[in-house]
Amino acid sequence: MPPSSKHPEERRRLAALHALNVLDTEREERFDRITRLAQRVFKTQAAQVNLLDRERVWFKSSVGFGGDEAGREWSFCAHTILGPETTVVGDARLDERFADNPHVLGDPSIRFYAGHPIAAPTGEPVGTLCIFDDQPRDAAGFDSAALRELAAMAEAEIASLTLAIGDELTGLSNRRGFELLGERLVNAARRLEVPVTVLYADLDNLKTINDQLGHEVGDRAIEETAGLLATSLRDSDLIARLGGDEFAAILAGAAASDAAAAKTRIEKALEARNASSDGRFELSLSLGLADAAPPLEISLWELTALADQAMLAAKRLRHGPQSRRADLAGGPSPAGGLTSPTR
Repeated sequence: MPPSSKHPEERRRLAALHALNVLDTEREERFDRITRLAQRVFKTQAAQVNLLDRERVWFKSSVGFGGDEAGREWSFCAHTILGPETTVVGDARLDERFADNPHVLGDPSIRFYAGHPIAAPTGEPVGTLCIFDDQPRDAAGFDSAALRELAAMAEAEIASLTLAIGDELTGLSNRRGFELLGERLVNAARRLEVPVTVLYADLDNLKTINDQLGHEVGDRAIEETAGLLATSLRDSDLIARLGGDEFAAILAGAAASDAAAAKTRIEKALEARNASSDGRFELSLSLGLADAAPPLEISLWELTALADQAMLAAKRLRHGPQSRRADLAGGPSPAGGLTSPTR
């Protein structure tokens, strides 16, 4: 088989890629979360976020397949970036483009492949989100739209190299990132017909910590809360700090029982943290869950508002009717986010 053709705007495409300054950087959790999610929901051998350089394909994130890069000459993804649509190959042995590809004839013995282009903020295709497996599949039945939504999440993370969608203190997504990535994640879950749960968490005593111990200790409490949520939830869940003392997480593919178990893990981790702390301050969290089963006929912010309301109910139950935010309904704001009091 002949190697794939170069992109018609190859020089411009490479310029856009190199301008991102992302090649040969460290692996990042935000990209690994996407590949783990893709591998899990599509049940494939491997998933990757690939960036296509002049002569190589560099793996920004790879699960199920080792190494950091591969030659571009025989790359399936080099074909994928030639057009805007998803490339789906049901059985590579039967596709004249790939039948004698070394990656088909030898390790990793690719049979099924699906990939969708990832564009730079300026529009040039710089890479792909791809999944592959050593067993053939029905290409006609593959849900390309779901892969496209996950690829859009990777694209948003690429865009975040120039856009501020991360929280500097915790390393989690910020409110803008939660909206940008979360909408894509919910759309993918809708296409895949899997349930979605939003968990809402409020750090109850941040104001007290700030007032009594100072904002440096308050920042430490926020960081510890972020770490506690990250270790208690799945590595493919999207966790964000929405602002101040408020956090939210999206659990795609998690049934109500799975989400309840996750909430229990957070509560136990919180108890363990407080039991082993130096006693200077304790963490207190109010948690709320809202889940939606397929077909998903609810938006991200509607589901988040329900989780916020459940959190407020839990706060009132634990701290009484005079607890902070007790009288707030917590609905979507006209701008598309949650209303939040001035702290």
